[in-house]
Amino acid sequence: MFRRDLIELLLDHPQSIRQIARALRVPFSTVKDDLEHLLKSLRHTEYVAVVAPAGCRKCGFEFATDKLAKPSRCPKCRSSWLTEPRISVQRRDSDSRATDPSGQAGAPDSSGLSES
Repeated sequence: MFRRDLIELLLDHPQSIRQIARALRVPFSTVKDDLEHLLKSLRHTEYVAVVAPAGCRKCGFEFATDKLAKPSRCPKCRSSWLTEPRISVQRRDSDSRATDPSGQAGAPDSSGLSES
């Protein structure tokens, strides 16, 4: 599996790391490592990562978007009834408001500088 193949797999199709690992028949840890590297590399391409964070189904707590693996318990209510984070890739021009796992805006022009 090549990291660039993940772009095609995730393009406008959100999936969890476990779903990707099952589809590609590779270990979870391999997909996690490759995906973390891909998310850093996307800054230099026409794509942007969109991460739907893990969440608690019991109390509604939402985890940070930098956590790509499913957490074991909710820190708020201690429930283990959690959703997995889902990752997708979109073209930069299709959604300039998307965020990467670091929580920064995906578009390079979101630096806050005005054109005056």
